[in-house]
Amino acid sequence: MNTVAAKLPANPVANAPRLHWPLVWTLLIALLLAWGSHAHLERYITPQRGLGYWLGITGGSLMLLLLVYSARKRFSWLRWMGGIPAWFEFHMVLGVVGPILVLFHANFSLGATNSNVALFSMLLVAGSGVVGRYIYTRLHAHLEGHEDTLGQLKAVGERLRQQQTTVAFLPGLLDAIERVEHRLIDAPKGAIARLLHLSTGAVRIAVARWIVRREIRVAVKKACRVESVVVARHAHRLGVVARHYAYRRLDAGRRMTEFRAYSRLFSFWHVLHIPLFFMLLIAGVVHVVAINVY
Repeated sequence: MNTVAAKLPANPVANAPRLHWPLVWTLLIALLLAWGSHAHLERYITPQRGLGYWLGITGGSLMLLLLVYSARKRFSWLRWMGGIPAWFEFHMVLGVVGPILVLFHANFSLGATNSNVALFSMLLVAGSGVVGRYIYTRLHAHLEGHEDTLGQLKAVGERLRQQQTTVAFLPGLLDAIERVEHRLIDAPKGAIARLLHLSTGAVRIAVARWIVRREIRVAVKKACRVESVVVARHAHRLGVVARHYAYRRLDAGRRMTEFRAYSRLFSFWHVLHIPLFFMLLIAGVVHVVAINVY
């Protein structure tokens, strides 16, 4: 049993610290938007002049700077501007701060037709950015090394399947784990089925763990009756090792399945987000020209 436990690959992220600043940032933005939408800003800010006018100019300029990230990502000669990860984070900040400034510029209300087109285009792009940020976060959440970990766990299972030791009951248990993986973890066919599969990950992994835990109890009891007194003496520890292996394998399978699904979603989102952004640029230019010319 110690040999089996030793063969299980270490989990590189089990004790990794998690930063909660995105949650704090989200709460602050939500509070700011809630306050701005109920503060009757028209008493203090007008879009045509003064602070309200410059809020619009500043917000629009920040959204224009979003193009710098795309340029930095595509042109290697711009590496002097800094690393792509840093510009990505800056891109996310600008994509939030810019629209907020424009909302305060507009007093959280509608105006002329060209203003409304620009406003709704901005809200559509900002909403698309929030969705893209969520997909990107899920895509890269604790991914590093997990594909290798899943492969290692399956290799451990195959070695256990061939062993003739006090854990000889494990081949039947491994078959049960594979059936659970196929039924609850592996992605189904069809776009709608995959989307539903992705949204029920927490429920499915809980059900899979419950089924596997039940199978382990049955396997341990059977081994105690059939094998030897040594197995009965260490039955509890054997069950703990088996659960540890099963949970790790199910979690790794879920991560890889979700990674593939989010990769497809991110590709589709990227195809949609770029045209929306250029639509915003056109609407913004038309709005600025209309305000200053007419």
